Amino acid sequence: MIDFALTPQQEELKERTASFIRDVVIPYEADTRKSAHGPSDALRDDLVNEAKKVNLLSPHIGTEYGGLGLDHRTKAIVFEEAGYSPLGPIALNIAAPDEGNGHLIEQVANEDQKEQFLRRMASGEARSIFTMTEPDGGAGSDPSMMKTIAQEDGDHYVINGRKWLITSADGARIAIVMARTLDANGVDVGASMFLTEVDVPGFAMVEVLDAMDSNAVGGHSVIDFENLRVHRTQVLGEIGRGFRYAQVRLGPARLTHCMRWLGAARRCHDIAVDYARQRQAFGKTLGEHEGIGFQLADNLAEMHACRLMIWQCAWVLDQGDQARTESSVAKLYCSEALGRVVDRSLQTLGGTGITSRTVVRQTYEDIRAFRIYDGPSEVHRWSIARQLLK
Repeated sequence: MIDFALTPQQEELKERTASFIRDVVIPYEADTRKSAHGPSDALRDDLVNEAKKVNLLSPHIGTEYGGLGLDHRTKAIVFEEAGYSPLGPIALNIAAPDEGNGHLIEQVANEDQKEQFLRRMASGEARSIFTMTEPDGGAGSDPSMMKTIAQEDGDHYVINGRKWLITSADGARIAIVMARTLDANGVDVGASMFLTEVDVPGFAMVEVLDAMDSNAVGGHSVIDFENLRVHRTQVLGEIGRGFRYAQVRLGPARLTHCMRWLGAARRCHDIAVDYARQRQAFGKTLGEHEGIGFQLADNLAEMHACRLMIWQCAWVLDQGDQARTESSVAKLYCSEALGRVVDRSLQTLGGTGITSRTVVRQTYEDIRAFRIYDGPSEVHRWSIARQLLK
């Protein structure tokens, strides 16, 4: 049976994280070092340094590499509190894609690779990216359509192809590259993953896309690989097992998205509740009108359901199960339910909601993408149905 009671350690982490977000991070939301493509690296560096001071940096990475080594249930608590500000995950170094990349490298990489890449990621020194998605005709929700090729060439692999919608590429220093792999005889041996520095010949960021969300450092980019040479020591795991490793990354990463966005939705709901208590219309407060009060009640119900779902899925992961179906269910439900929470919150705020006077407008724009990345809702419904009908 799942125990939903928090341990003393979890209570302390919850309060410490909440206080840090409230007292330190939220004031940074007025910082001007942001653009349509997200916060700048300079702003990120300041936030990371603040998190270091209170020992909250990289809670998802093992202590031997400089993180806090939290289990999935404890991460659910900390990540929700961090998500209360759009800058919170950046400060704690748990924003996508870094958080998922760190988990993957810790699970799959060898010790030399962990020392070279993971330790720098855990300290906040280096940001990382995950390059799998490709333009139309290539890998997206169906990774089997991958067009990027890694050709074996002696002790190296030569990578050619184009990736796009690569989150946080501008300014990143480490990349996980996923490519279909050909051996020395040109035989396709399946998809593989490779670890590489970004500042190397053959790795080119050609465009930062104009996207509707602005919560990721570096935005979303198009990347070209033009005869990028990587040594066989840079293979992440084993050749030909890339699709399996993608599931190692994506299952937990879908759930951590839910954790962070739950915090963001709760922030919007809190702002809406405060507004509904104070704003007067037709002789009483907005909250006294059932049309508003019922929306706020629905918010609370859906956030509670999301939290229970996240906790249950985290419990399964902590038992050593990949929780593929559970994480798909959580990602599907939470992405849609939390989007509704933010939408109702904006509606409650009326005209104020569409201005930048609160964080609700930015969250409304940012959270819409949650229904698309890491598998759109339709793909998760299809996957869940397949499992049901087996």
